[in-house]
Amino acid sequence: MVGRGVLLDIARFRGVDWLQDGEGISNDELEQMRKDQERRHRARDFVIIRTGQMERCLRRRKWGAMPAATRRASSSKNCYWCQDKQIAAICTDTWGVEVRPNETTEANQPWHWVVIPAMGLCMGEIFYLKELAEDCDADGIYEFFFCGPPLIITAGTGSPINPQAIK
Repeated sequence: MVGRGVLLDIARFRGVDWLQDGEGISNDELEQMRKDQERRHRARDFVIIRTGQMERCLRRRKWGAMPAATRRASSSKNCYWCQDKQIAAICTDTWGVEVRPNETTEANQPWHWVVIPAMGLCMGEIFYLKELAEDCDADGIYEFFFCGPPLIITAGTGSPINPQAIK
């Protein structure tokens, strides 16, 4: 889990501290943000999306709200965007990456059903992105070296990591 990282700071793009409950992120919005801030994605990038949720939890000191806080995150339609961009992984400051409550009642966490087994896309959740976002905003550079080595867990499908962004 090493490569070029790109921050998409959706909260800053919208001019808010954090996204509100029920707010998903559209593919058009991701594209507009990329164009406005001249971010160029390449195949195999690690795309890091900041919604402001970790900051919300820290400010309110309500960690129990984190699962409910996933109400602002990736839409299921973002699967197509991820596939088109051929990214290596998508990471967010939310619990679960996808918008909750789910956009369908037919499956619980349908994003996971698609991106992990069908696309083979790696995901990172509950990243603390405030300092990275502030640094990127200060110098206008939203790309960095990303490193997030997983633990070696036999037959595991996930692992805690200590992600690093090096500029």
